[in-house]
Amino acid sequence: MTVTVLPIIEPDIKPAAPLAKVMNERLTRFAKELQDVHLKGLESVEPLFDDVVIYISYNSKYSIRWMIVNDVPPAIEAEVAEQCGRLGYIKWKASAFGMIERP
Repeated sequence: MTVTVLPIIEPDIKPAAPLAKVMNERLTRFAKELQDVHLKGLESVEPLFDDVVIYISYNSKYSIRWMIVNDVPPAIEAEVAEQCGRLGYIKWKASAFGMIERP
């Protein structure tokens, strides 16, 4: 299984320029760490040609939130939820029609 974690930089969140740079770099680092370390075990899950795509971003209180954006089996969703929960990330709520809910 191919695991892809993408940091989503929200244009609406505009802290001071130096802080924004640090926060964006931090989010990018967390995305890479989640993909390469915490979810590495999913790479050996059958079928190997399936994908799981996860978005991570900040909410309005600068907590990290996550969302799986494609269809995956419940066991994969549970594993992602467990790993993200261990890291203190919160589930990203989506509104109707698959649109991402804004804070």
